[in-house]
Amino acid sequence: MAAEEIIKKMASPTEDDKALITRAYKMAEVAHEGQTRKSGEPYMAHPESIGIMLADMGMGPRTIAAGLLHDSLEDTSVTAEEIQKEFGAEVLFLVEGVTKLGSVRYYGSDRHNESLRKLFVAVSQDIRVLIIKLVDRLHNMQTLEYVPKEKQLRIARETLEIYVPVAHRLGMGRIRKELEDLAFPYVYPEEYKHVIDLTKPLAKRSTEELEKARKSLQKRLAEVGIINFRTHSRVKGLYSLFQKLKRRDWDMDNIHDYLAIRVVVGSVEECYRVLGIVHESWRPMPGRVKDYIAFPKPNGYRSLHTTVITPGRIILELQIRTEEMHREAEFGVASHISYKDHQVGEKASGGASWFSSLIPSLFRPFAWRESKATIEGRQELVPSHKDRIPKWVQEIARSHQGGGEAEAFVDDLKKDFFTNRIFVFTPEGDVVDLPIGASPIDFAYAIHSEVGDRTSGAKVNNKLVGLDTPLKNGDIVEIETNKKQLPNRKWLDIAKTSLAKRRIRAALTLDAEQHNHNHGHAGKKK
Repeated sequence: MAAEEIIKKMASPTEDDKALITRAYKMAEVAHEGQTRKSGEPYMAHPESIGIMLADMGMGPRTIAAGLLHDSLEDTSVTAEEIQKEFGAEVLFLVEGVTKLGSVRYYGSDRHNESLRKLFVAVSQDIRVLIIKLVDRLHNMQTLEYVPKEKQLRIARETLEIYVPVAHRLGMGRIRKELEDLAFPYVYPEEYKHVIDLTKPLAKRSTEELEKARKSLQKRLAEVGIINFRTHSRVKGLYSLFQKLKRRDWDMDNIHDYLAIRVVVGSVEECYRVLGIVHESWRPMPGRVKDYIAFPKPNGYRSLHTTVITPGRIILELQIRTEEMHREAEFGVASHISYKDHQVGEKASGGASWFSSLIPSLFRPFAWRESKATIEGRQELVPSHKDRIPKWVQEIARSHQGGGEAEAFVDDLKKDFFTNRIFVFTPEGDVVDLPIGASPIDFAYAIHSEVGDRTSGAKVNNKLVGLDTPLKNGDIVEIETNKKQLPNRKWLDIAKTSLAKRRIRAALTLDAEQHNHNHGHAGKKK
């Protein structure tokens, strides 16, 4: 494999793009000459694989070049000055960002926590740094068997606890699933064996029935005149199956998405048409139709899901989506980083579309107006990838740049950012991103600290609710305030976000200090 193979994977590269990739490949090849990996293969096999994966994802020439060179500063004699001279400041910035993330290790200690801090601070500068790092981790996991056994568990656990949740939050489904399944046997060897034993008896019949159903569906779609489509089948990933089995008493009969067929069509209208055809052909299971097109998942995932029973008594999940939805489901935020406008680098387009894809279509007009105005305002400036970074990444980087207790940092990480998220709305249609289980108090503090401190009541979907009411995805929340209202200790039990808890504690401390001060003065007067 050489530079030509990477270029073939790129979407419509210009001659300048091809030249950039060729030069980056050559520099990396010369820099790593004589180096080998633990597997015994030439070291260049690693940056080659990174370049191929990034090109497959549709990343641009500068990102791919940085992927090829990502180990050069740390492991070779190549200097930052040489990279900048040959490839420019943008590629150097990306390479240095990935190099900084190279120090991130999982130790379960303050050392580990400090490394996590570096990760988020680095990523908050340019999301492409994290995309390259995730791809780097994926290839390293694919060759983990060659790493000394004493390191395998640490690397695999770090993958599950840091990289998998980040890939999920960025909507990068393909990378997340691969990382999970690669790490699973190292972190949970006994559970892995148990899952294998449970699925082994099903394997042959399941695969045959799945292929039979797929061909039957293809034939039916062609008969009704749907031509522009493709299908493929999948068996549920082992780690994902393990997580579901734990919740379903380890009974495979309770797993309804073990086998799935994905149908990719040309338009949203065809998605719904195919859903109807599927339900005509196979008996749908009650309550199992999920419309993630009208109401996307918090990380932007869009698709129609339904579960059916075939004539052969096989339970199948059908996922129906457009090409754009499929690409977003596979690559998440990476699918929106365009490199078509070479005048301004890879920063030209897609900034609003990734964000707006997270928003239920009912409320999209508000977000569209806001996004459109933002984009128009930015056209006079140099477009920036920071505009496209998920708010949760920027927020955690900002809130901990000043240091603070490492243990609290990781607690915040787990509670606020590595849990599932919900998106709720102000009456004006502004979107607020919160963890599942968040309350109106969390919402109020997310709007503004003063709004939080003065919260006296809340309406959800135009109905008065208690401040301890858990919010749900898509809720419209209105906060009532009172100048005389102050936070109380009960709020600490209600609040779920670290932002709200910090602000409530600060307000309680200030109130106590003022009370003591006033009480002290009253005592002196006596």
